[in-house]
Amino acid sequence: MAQKSAGSAVTGKNAGRWQTFHEKFVVEERYVDPADRRRLYRASVILAVVGLAIFIATLVSVVQSGGLSAADGPVHDWLLTTRSGAVTAIMIFLAVFFGPIALPIIVLVVILVWGFAAKHAWRPILLASAMLTGVIVSQIILHIVQRPRPPVDQMLFGADQTFSYPSGHVLGACDFLLVGAYLIFSRRRNRRAAVLGFIGAGIGIFLAIISRLYLGYHWPTDTLASFSLSLLILGAVIALDTWRTARIPGEPVTGELSKSELPRE
Repeated sequence: MAQKSAGSAVTGKNAGRWQTFHEKFVVEERYVDPADRRRLYRASVILAVVGLAIFIATLVSVVQSGGLSAADGPVHDWLLTTRSGAVTAIMIFLAVFFGPIALPIIVLVVILVWGFAAKHAWRPILLASAMLTGVIVSQIILHIVQRPRPPVDQMLFGADQTFSYPSGHVLGACDFLLVGAYLIFSRRRNRRAAVLGFIGAGIGIFLAIISRLYLGYHWPTDTLASFSLSLLILGAVIALDTWRTARIPGEPVTGELSKSELPRE
């Protein structure tokens, strides 16, 4: 009898673990007003169109060595005149923080902690997918365009002989900050917090961009292209998240949290 009880306890524990694992990958839907869902879809389209338009404009200018890229040289030369020891130290710190070692570690920790702490892993998975998409897209474009970086002797944090367009550092920072801000604040009803969150993301993006330009590793259009690609990725994330999770009155929903948000009769 005791053995049966012990076996039942083990079976129940295993079933509980499996249930927890299963629930982790359930996509929790949420109730939104019809107007809010339309705004989300509209925002996703606008972001994607604007991002694609800016990227095409920078790509054409880089390939044809005109247009927007005509300002690359003057801006780069001007930044050389603003260099000082204290500012350089700050920019190197920012470059390390947003660099190919520190930022991936930060992103990985955030995704893992968020994924284990949250009841559902949909949003951490979306963030990870957006980051991975940015890496793949940037590497493809880098090797197609093959744009040279600024002169090596003007780089302040070691030589870099890889291609310049677009900036992988900036694209990674933009994806992490913009997509992360959306995934966090899209579930909150406090609009002021959302505005502050995106302002904070914008400040982080500006710091990532200016550090790469100041240290002499990129042309301005490299960073503009990265930002535009991130807008395109953000638009895709908003569209996918809205399509998969946003429900309006009259539509069926799944998940206890979703049902608890439905308007009462």
